[in-house]
Order: sequence, then C-alpha cells, then structure tokens
Amino acid sequence: MPEGGSGTFSQNQWTKARAGLILVAMEPPALAWDRVVKRYGAVAAVDGVSLAVASGSFVALVGTSGSGKSTLLKMANRLIDPDEGRVLLDGRDVTGEPAPTLRRRIGYVFQHIGLFPHLDVARNIAIGPRVAGRPTPDIHRLLDLVELPRELAGRMPAELSGGQRQRVGIARALAQDTKLLLMDEAFGALDPVTRDALGRRLRALHDELALTTILVTHDMAEALLLATRVVVMRAGRIVADETPAALMAGGGGDAAQALVAVPRAQAEQLAAMAHR
Repeated sequence: MPEGGSGTFSQNQWTKARAGLILVAMEPPALAWDRVVKRYGAVAAVDGVSLAVASGSFVALVGTSGSGKSTLLKMANRLIDPDEGRVLLDGRDVTGEPAPTLRRRIGYVFQHIGLFPHLDVARNIAIGPRVAGRPTPDIHRLLDLVELPRELAGRMPAELSGGQRQRVGIARALAQDTKLLLMDEAFGALDPVTRDALGRRLRALHDELALTTILVTHDMAEALLLATRVVVMRAGRIVADETPAALMAGGGGDAAQALVAVPRAQAEQLAAMAHR
C-alpha cells in the first residue's frame, strides 16, 4: 500500500515534507485526512483514505473522472463532510468550528470561478474579508499578485475574459490572507495558452507567498510540471504517491504510469513530427 493511501497514519506520513523527503516534524501537517470515507448509496466515492500534507507542499491530486479526487478535496473546507474519519487543519478537527468560519481561513478556487455578476472586480475580491468583518484588503496589491492591471478593479465580471475572471478568483482566494490554497480543476475550462500562463503564475505565487497548495486536476502534465508531490487516485483510493521525478522514472505503479503515458506519448509524437 503506498504511503498516504488507505489505512491509518504512519510516522512517515506525519513527517513527510515537501518534495517527498522524510524529515522529523515538530508540528502537525498543514492538512490531513484520517481514514475518511464518503459513500453515495452503494458507491464509495472516497474509501478509507489517509493523507498528510506538510506545510509548504504543492500537492497535485490526479485521477480519471470519478476517482474521488474532488470529493476528497471538498472535505477540507467542509463542502462535503465524510461519513467516516476526520479531516485535520493544523492538527485540529475541521468540525470544531462552524463551516463558514473554517472556509474564511482557506483559499478555494474552482473551475466555474463563481464571481458575483452584480459586483465589480474589487468588491468580488473583497467579499470574504467583508463578510468576516475584517478590513478591506489591498485590492491593487492582490491584482498585482495575479498579474492583472489595476484599472480592472472597477470592471464587472462580464467585461473580463475567462482567464481574467479566473485570476480574479485566485485574488479573491488570496484575500482571505490564508496559507492554504485549494484548487479544484481551476484551469479546466481555459484555453491551453491561458491555462499554461495561469499555472506558471500559480506556482510562482506558491513559492513567493509560502503557500500550501493542493491542486485537483485530470491533466498529468500539469501535475508533473507544477507540483512537488503527485497523489494518484482510482476508485476512491490512493494508488500512488510520488514526486514528479519518480513518476517520470517509471514509479507509482500501473495506474500512475497510464496517466504519465499520455503526455509522454504526445511529446514523442510532436518530436517525431519535427523530424519529418
């Protein structure tokens, strides 16, 4: 069974640091799922998964449709509650506080963005702190972080491109002043050029702001290029937990290598075309 898969936590899981190195941890993981289960009727969408994510990690959750990766992610901010097991944020059970309060401490970006159409960009970005009763964040700084012109602050969402709207969504997540960023297929609806640019910016923000980032994606190439650790799910369970380098070297087992084979074959086909 791969480390981070089904079952109870091992000592290594609790001490696993970024890039898959094993270090002695003085603090609990930034985020951990402990033997979580979620069923829909007779189907276990998540089946006894344990996974610990160290502070500062960039973890990609990868798998085919229906593998359970989005369901697992949504347990972190209680958009979905597990039927069994528990989720820990900084060592504390996420059920120990109201779900809205929890969500204000976690940045969350999803595929359909969810900007409020009747609010301009500035008010969309500031909505989280405003609801929490906190001061208005520095909108210009947040726009700078996601590489959007400051003059867009007064624009309405309908006046933006898809890539610009997704950047606003990331700025809104960062406005929570959080160190944990959850990304659920956030780039899935974007064109390849915009998707690549946003992915690069996301990785830069992860490093600049010392974030802990968890990215759900079905795109193995995206996972390999952005993450420091790739967790592969199938049928509600973790079947591989490796660094990108280990996966490219053939590690992770058959399910992981089937996903790696797709971008590898595409790269080989493009290389062959260049020599025709």
